[in-house]
Amino acid sequence: MKIIIDTDPGQDDAAAIFLALGSPELEVLGITTVAGNVPLALTAKNARIICEMAGRPDVRVFAGADKPLVRALVTAEHVHGKTGLDGPELFEPTMPLQEKHAVDFIVETIKAEESGTVTLCTIGPLTNIALALAPEIAKRVQQIVMMGGAYFEQGNVTPSAEFNVYVDPEAARDVFKSGIPIVMMPLDVTHKVLTTSVRTARIKETGTRAALALSEMLLFFERFDEEKYGTDGGPLHDPTTIAYLLKPELFQGRQCNVEIETKSELTRGASVVDWWQVSDRSHNALVIGDVDADGFFDLLTERIACL
Repeated sequence: MKIIIDTDPGQDDAAAIFLALGSPELEVLGITTVAGNVPLALTAKNARIICEMAGRPDVRVFAGADKPLVRALVTAEHVHGKTGLDGPELFEPTMPLQEKHAVDFIVETIKAEESGTVTLCTIGPLTNIALALAPEIAKRVQQIVMMGGAYFEQGNVTPSAEFNVYVDPEAARDVFKSGIPIVMMPLDVTHKVLTTSVRTARIKETGTRAALALSEMLLFFERFDEEKYGTDGGPLHDPTTIAYLLKPELFQGRQCNVEIETKSELTRGASVVDWWQVSDRSHNALVIGDVDADGFFDLLTERIACL
């Protein structure tokens, strides 16, 4: 499967990238970065650090949008730390940042590959994707598997909004209206994959460089959500997108209509999911609602052990 990962690393983004790079079923055509958890300069740097931790300096990394389509940037250093990857000791990456803009890379790659063969895995704000998706590009994309949104779970950055959608709701609105098949991983499913102490210890015990780094990232990352939610460990949001590509049988969901609120200041970025099919609006996403959490962590641990 040919994929492009669009990301704003982020410790959970690191877990997703590690999972992808440890899975031979996936061909990572490139990693594109966007401003989100931290500003663009850091997300572009962090993506390269993650690739080097995984022993994959051959993966091309492209920097993209440094702000949302029409709004000021909102970041999340209070969750991820000043670097975005707080936890392990970091270093300056030696692999180069590609000169081409991420949006140009996405467009040119989708044009060059056979139509319907490239999946976009989006684990940050959707700015790059919205900028790339002219109609002639959108019709060539196989699917988008995205981490974002919430319905019964409500929000994690405001009472009604999940962070990735909240940062650039106009971009999310445009993506959901693009006609591309979308698989949506909302907070309702990611809050079921918790980095408990036992699960984090299993990752660490595999002993690879990536596993040791990730275990340190998770110990930092989870402290915010443990205090917030009172749980053992925190939600591991982003790697659910990669796990779905590898083992869709771990997940359950239903086709729904999803609309994004862009007008209200009170509910900006809310993802309005018609889970109970009470409107006559057409379905535009497979919305995931449940996951085999143990199976998910088995997969994640197994693949990180391969790096």
